[in-house]
Amino acid sequence: MAPSANPIGVFDSGVGGLTVVAALERRLPKESILYLGDTARLPYGSKSATTVRRYTRRNLEFLRKRGVKAAVIACNTASALALSDLESPMPFFGVIEPGAAEAVRSTRGKIGVIATASTIGSDAYARAIHALDSEVEVSSTACPLLVPLVEEGWHDDPVTAEIARRYLEPLLAKGIDTLVLGCTHYPLLKTTLRQVVGEEVTMIDSAETVAAKVAAELARLDLLSSGDNPEFHFCLTDVNNRFRHLAETILDCDDLTTEWVDVL
Repeated sequence: MAPSANPIGVFDSGVGGLTVVAALERRLPKESILYLGDTARLPYGSKSATTVRRYTRRNLEFLRKRGVKAAVIACNTASALALSDLESPMPFFGVIEPGAAEAVRSTRGKIGVIATASTIGSDAYARAIHALDSEVEVSSTACPLLVPLVEEGWHDDPVTAEIARRYLEPLLAKGIDTLVLGCTHYPLLKTTLRQVVGEEVTMIDSAETVAAKVAAELARLDLLSSGDNPEFHFCLTDVNNRFRHLAETILDCDDLTTEWVDVL
């Protein structure tokens, strides 16, 4: 097992997984992080399960070879479609189960889930929620336009707000009291989504819930870092200025450097 000073690995298809990086930084400020953004092959949400599983295995192996002590699959689509088939000598975490558990703790009986088409089609959130509480009513809807809008940087645009409203109206009509943001891009839309759902609906941020899970498990395994100089390294399968701009906004930094890598 990798020593505690080694970084935590995080991967996603693009920029959305940086919300997990930010959550980990807040919860575990001594930890170094190695991020892999599979920007050459995004989005994952419209791809077949077979393809997503292949990408996920290769990404996880890339992180393992780079010496991470644990890995977070910061992609709901990959967590939904690939997690059950993965094997690795290091601890690894998906984002579905932590989010489902927090939703069950928060709900009064009606949970809504928004995610990519692949995640919704897998029924992973509903199954995870019902494994914890079979009486909870779960309503899900795919929101395929939201990820491209986030990647474009249109977080607060009126167009994004209108599209979000059209996606969410059927869930609100069913009386949901809790909304799972089933894609790590979606926390970047929290302000817009809150305007749509109102103050009475509890929003579950999968980035925050998986960060809490990672912190607890690393503590249990005695893998928490005690260092004072954490390092962040960002690997991309396709480098572009849009990623850098969004990453600097999400992580509140202005000196982010990236490494172009090949995991094909």
